[in-house]
Amino acid sequence: MLLGLCLLAGVVVAGMAFPFAAGVGLVSNDAGDSVNNTSTNLVDGPLPLRSTITDSAGRPLAYLFDQNRTAVTAEDISPAMKAAMVAIEDRRFYQHQGVDWQGTIRAAIANSTSGDVVQGASTLTQQYVKNYMLYVEAQTEAERLKATEQTPARKLKEARIALQLERSLSKDEILTRYLNIVFWGNGAYGIASAARTYFGATPDRLTVPQAAMLAGMVRSTTAFDPVVNPQAALDRRNLVIAQMRDQGMINEAQAREAVATPLGIASPLNTQPNGCIGAGDAGFFCKYVVEYLTQAGFSLEQLNRGGYTVRSTLDRDALTKMKTALDAEVPPKQPNVANVMSLVQPGRDKHRVIAMGSNRTFGLKADEQETSYGLPYQPVNLGAGSVYKIFTAATALEKGLGIDYELAVPPSGYASPIYLDGAGRPIPVQNAGTYPERLSLTDALATSPNTAFIKLEEFTGVPDVVDMAVRMGMKSLATTPFVDPATGRRTDRSIAEVTKAQKQASFTLGVSPTSVLELANVGATLASGGTWCPPSPIESVTDAADKPVPVTEAPCEQAVDPGLANTLFTALSRDDTSGTSAAAASAAGWDRPMAGKTGTTQQHKSAAFVGVVPQLSGAVITFDNSNSPKPLCDSAGAPFACRSGNIFGGKTPARTWFGAVKPILAGQPVLPLPPTEERYLQGGAETRVPDVVGRGQNEARTVLQRAGWQVSTRTVDNLAPRGTVVGQSPRGTALPGETIVLQVSSGTVPAPPPAPSGQPVPPPGDQPPADQPPADQGGAAVGGAP
Repeated sequence: MLLGLCLLAGVVVAGMAFPFAAGVGLVSNDAGDSVNNTSTNLVDGPLPLRSTITDSAGRPLAYLFDQNRTAVTAEDISPAMKAAMVAIEDRRFYQHQGVDWQGTIRAAIANSTSGDVVQGASTLTQQYVKNYMLYVEAQTEAERLKATEQTPARKLKEARIALQLERSLSKDEILTRYLNIVFWGNGAYGIASAARTYFGATPDRLTVPQAAMLAGMVRSTTAFDPVVNPQAALDRRNLVIAQMRDQGMINEAQAREAVATPLGIASPLNTQPNGCIGAGDAGFFCKYVVEYLTQAGFSLEQLNRGGYTVRSTLDRDALTKMKTALDAEVPPKQPNVANVMSLVQPGRDKHRVIAMGSNRTFGLKADEQETSYGLPYQPVNLGAGSVYKIFTAATALEKGLGIDYELAVPPSGYASPIYLDGAGRPIPVQNAGTYPERLSLTDALATSPNTAFIKLEEFTGVPDVVDMAVRMGMKSLATTPFVDPATGRRTDRSIAEVTKAQKQASFTLGVSPTSVLELANVGATLASGGTWCPPSPIESVTDAADKPVPVTEAPCEQAVDPGLANTLFTALSRDDTSGTSAAAASAAGWDRPMAGKTGTTQQHKSAAFVGVVPQLSGAVITFDNSNSPKPLCDSAGAPFACRSGNIFGGKTPARTWFGAVKPILAGQPVLPLPPTEERYLQGGAETRVPDVVGRGQNEARTVLQRAGWQVSTRTVDNLAPRGTVVGQSPRGTALPGETIVLQVSSGTVPAPPPAPSGQPVPPPGDQPPADQPPADQGGAAVGGAP
């Protein structure tokens, strides 16, 4: 025992003589370096701080942290809190120079004689050092144990650093830093978090009894936890109050009043969830913010410890209205059916993500249909159906067609030379209804015949359509690995690469995995004069000192010619009036100019809608999000998994879009569609066909052939002179290489058949109108439907 006391005394004496001992080599250079590094970090190094994600108005959405801590200045801490901590932990704080040698010798002797650690004798400066090594420097469990081990070596190191620290910082600064670093239990690191957690207060407003309770907890957050051990916490608090009275910090009357005050802790405690799980309906948006920042170069450690303030682009009002619309169509706990939506604000220099959401609750309870998967921005494997016809149309415009060009519409069952199965055999393409033989590109986009766009893809080529999709915003197609359907394994090539290499004509029918957010951003590209920008959720990032932090974002690009984008916007403007979303638009009372496109995938396992107005673009996909997707039925009530589906983009997806966007835009001006450009209305010179109607057959053939067109003829009964061209198809514009069919008059019209008894014979020319194309529904085609 005597030997142990002598050794301990020697350590203390060595510490007292530290400047001299260090000079003659009492400690190694490595140990000295460690002390110096820690001392420097204690002065200059940052604490682990909580980062905050806010909405566009600056209101907090979520907090990211390893330690839930917000640093405050000395002026932000009440005098009562400072006094209480000094009273119970280090009454000689303002007298010693970082180490209380008298207390250290007394504690060392008492601990040695008892065999247990019963007295600490650490000053607040030393405790600050220990807490810094524990909560800042220690990265592993072994390092944390080393930072708190009860050994003379660790005590000596603390003492040496404390002595150095007191020569660099004022007492008030040391006390403030200590209060900012210490752990108060229940997830509260630092005095700001402790004041909020236990009392719902800020540290500058802590009263004497509140401050005394917190100061008393430092010795043991477990033993004096006011929730678990309220009596022990009360007794400890009152002890601190007594110490404050005995040391003259408060008078007797103040002490009696403080002791008579209940603990008064919040019930429940004001704890804060860590991460996006606490963001509620904004959880999906919050997760996208985190992933966007990590892709921009921020590490998760930086975000969890850096004390950043991330102001996002989220519009809470828009999110609320979006969530209402999503849930109205598909309740949050509807089995197997996810309804997801994203909204993007167009712009020439930035595309701000205004809101994203799902009918699914953001959470971890899978058995309650919750999910934390990024549904509104991660690719949906089931695709978006005929929405992808936008990319085929854009490619055709870039290659010389105009939106007034009349597409050939082959009947259902069309065997395209490019739409083949694995063995190279044509797959019959089906339409969702019946259509005229030709439709303008504008009307085709509105009514969505599959055969017309497969036929158009024969002209554009599949690779160029895929490239167009990527350019306009479907960037994940070029980055997501292609999954081999035969093995279920990822390959080392992207979806875009494989689709182009195999010339998969089904691409225009929207069978590829699709991000709802990217689809909304495609609409924003159109509404921005063809300018693509990354869908950004970030307005600004500032550090703990409120200084701006740059965020590396992909630069905006001119994806397509402005005239093309503006004219295609107009070409998509009939979907809500005479197209596949007309019923949903009418039911919602929609009355603004817009662009829109619906889509439905094979077997009706998913359906989509993208809608764009000049100031906002949004997309919706409704799909079976189970591990084994089934067709969805969409009749009365919410969609549900069934054997033979009937969901279409004009149903739940379109109703969701109109239900969300109409109230979001309420009160905003009705903006017109952008101006069109003649080049993209009528097409380029290479697509214009001379009009030869009224000419003789031979002259007409010569004119067309000289212009580079192939010609065929067919005779039709007509009263025009024999050999006169009375019709041509196509007329106006045609695909390069397309054959122009001339209708040549026979010069006669056969007599009408005898009329049935009692029925008048209609005069020539009084014929019933041709059937109009269907406005919406029909059976799904192989690979896609409108």
